[in-house]
Amino acid sequence: MAVTRSRPRSRAVLVAGLAVLGCRDQTSPSDDTETTSTGATDHGDTSDDTGPIGPDRAAVTHGFGQFTLSPHQELQPCIQWTVGNEQAIYVEAVTLANDGGFHHSNWFVVPEELYPGEDGFFDCEERGFTELEAAVQGTVLTAQSTQSRYERMELPPGVVVKIPAHHKIVAGGHLLNLAAADYETELRMTLDIVHPQQVEVVAAPFRLTYYALDIPPFTEARFSSSCSFAGLYESAADASLDLRIYYVLPHYHYLGNFFDLSILGGPLDGQSVYRLEGFDADANGQTYPQPIDLIGAEGLTFTCGYDNWTDKNIGWGVGDQEMCVMLGLADSALVLDGSASANQVVGVEGEVLLSESPCNVLGLPKKPTQELPTPEELQAPLYVPPSDPGDVDLPPVDECVDVPDDAMPSTESTLSQVRDTLFVSSCQFSSCHAGAAAAAGLDLAAAELRTELLEHAVKANTELPLVAPGDPEGSWLYQVVAQCRPEDASGTVVSHMPLNSPRLSDPGLVAALREWIAAGAPND
Repeated sequence: MAVTRSRPRSRAVLVAGLAVLGCRDQTSPSDDTETTSTGATDHGDTSDDTGPIGPDRAAVTHGFGQFTLSPHQELQPCIQWTVGNEQAIYVEAVTLANDGGFHHSNWFVVPEELYPGEDGFFDCEERGFTELEAAVQGTVLTAQSTQSRYERMELPPGVVVKIPAHHKIVAGGHLLNLAAADYETELRMTLDIVHPQQVEVVAAPFRLTYYALDIPPFTEARFSSSCSFAGLYESAADASLDLRIYYVLPHYHYLGNFFDLSILGGPLDGQSVYRLEGFDADANGQTYPQPIDLIGAEGLTFTCGYDNWTDKNIGWGVGDQEMCVMLGLADSALVLDGSASANQVVGVEGEVLLSESPCNVLGLPKKPTQELPTPEELQAPLYVPPSDPGDVDLPPVDECVDVPDDAMPSTESTLSQVRDTLFVSSCQFSSCHAGAAAAAGLDLAAAELRTELLEHAVKANTELPLVAPGDPEGSWLYQVVAQCRPEDASGTVVSHMPLNSPRLSDPGLVAALREWIAAGAPND
């Protein structure tokens, strides 16, 4: 665990994570995802991604080591980091970075004695881990957006997630390698810690889940549920509903194309407070510096939408199935969980099939360990937990480095190998360039892939074709996968690929693409 100091952020942040407790069984994307950015984010420069320097805050980074996935391997391991904190720490932001292969991960804070064993990756069943127990015994820390490689959950000033003394961090994850080759990936987590004097709210998690998904083939569908919890809150907390939302994160898979969260009841009934359209494997959490105040409301209504362009009926699950889950962090006396389990088709709007389900809501009081800082903590210096030896001086992400011109291919330089390794692991894994809704219309899963690559009309501001046979440097595709800061015709830096990735893809796989183009981009 490396201790770093950092500068203040200069802009508001959309934070990331994956809706928790939903995946242990997972702003509209740009039309120019292959190429575009209005100002590419260089995740190698972490100086703008952590809190300000000072005695009242610090950042700690932990690396979970390299993890190798075999060809076409799919795993649901658990992941653990024993922080070693003798005192409570108060976390205002969490950064997650990985090199791909992480479909999602849900992160909890639990007492150190739960799930005993070594840190790192482990078999969940062997230690008896369940996400429900982890949430009840501790709290929710953060979560990873679906297939996102980089994200930062940054709560508003004064709002924190608390890690009590002698608590550790544990996650349920889902890893997936679609490629026909081994895939190595690394995961890092950074906690931004603030002094207890900065703390005004210790956030409590809440979750909304639509389990009863039933999406017919070749159908666009939406599923809604209204969760009323004002009565439960009043009964359990002995007070009228007093809940302020600071963070929202929805979660669906690659068929998902819509999410909405709206206020239920009260003077703002029906007002949408969060809306997401499309799927782009980006970090899709939202922070609210001015919280969404539910005083006077009854609860929340949530809706998930899908475009099932496949020939199969899709239900709830991992793999090629779908999910509809939302994680929230709020100032609340209760930890709330709403679930929809009885789907009913209620009509059709245009060509969209509409379904609804009643919502069952459970609520538990926040644990006593989640109280505000004590007078002793307020008077003491900032406490920073010790560093693991392997984490000393470890940055949140490594600097992005261009693929060297002399990089050697790690696989055969044929179109089929490039498709089955580089494209599958980096372009199709994120579900950006595959299927009916492929970003920028570029379908790298097309049956006639060479034709797709040679004839695709590039939507970026460039005169370069996507692939120029015999000329890698004159191919827009090669530029965006081989350069950290590719530039369009106007000199504007655009996003490298994979999108939302701190680093480029494996140099050996990119070199195979280069050699295939240099050889004239032959079919095989």
